[in-house]
Amino acid sequence: MRRRVWCGVGWAVLVTALTLIVYGSRAWAGASRTGPSRSGPSAPAPAAGVASESAGARAGAGAGADVGVPAIARVWPVGVRPSVLRGWEPPATPYGPGHRGVDLAAAPGSPVRAVAAGRVAFAGRVAGRGVVTVELAGTGLRTTYEPVRPSVEEGAEVGPGDVVGVVATGAHCGASACVHWGLLRGGTYLNPLSLLPPWLLGRGPSRLLPVLTG
Repeated sequence: MRRRVWCGVGWAVLVTALTLIVYGSRAWAGASRTGPSRSGPSAPAPAAGVASESAGARAGAGAGADVGVPAIARVWPVGVRPSVLRGWEPPATPYGPGHRGVDLAAAPGSPVRAVAAGRVAFAGRVAGRGVVTVELAGTGLRTTYEPVRPSVEEGAEVGPGDVVGVVATGAHCGASACVHWGLLRGGTYLNPLSLLPPWLLGRGPSRLLPVLTG
């Protein structure tokens, strides 16, 4: 009789233990799937339509000043602070689409000036447009201006604000008259606005500028 009782008790204990093991393991697995990670709470998911780096941020970075370009300009190529009709849009590849310079609003016949000291490397026509190229002294950089009717010759030394020609018709900007201002180091196009110090860009204290005539 005692043997039967002890056998019944043994089976009851065994079944209870197995039940606790099975259900306990399932509960622990569920908690591990739904509970917080041991390394800390997970980061919130980004809102819809938000990327880690927006196209606007990339475009803004491309439009900024180029590293290694000295801000040596002392005047704008045309006017005092002309409107930028189209900004710098660097191509993704050397031969890809883009805008390799900036277009500055300027009336036909307006004087075009060297932005910094240098030497005229070219003054003539390219693809039917008048172009002036100035090598900037001691920088390895050169600026280009088009469409221009040159008033200087190749090899001439120029200083900041010296007139190198006048805005020609048949503008680069189509119906709007403008000057396309470019900047190169070797065969690489750079943002010409990088040459302008903050006080010329309107982001710093005003400075007295020389009176330019002609």
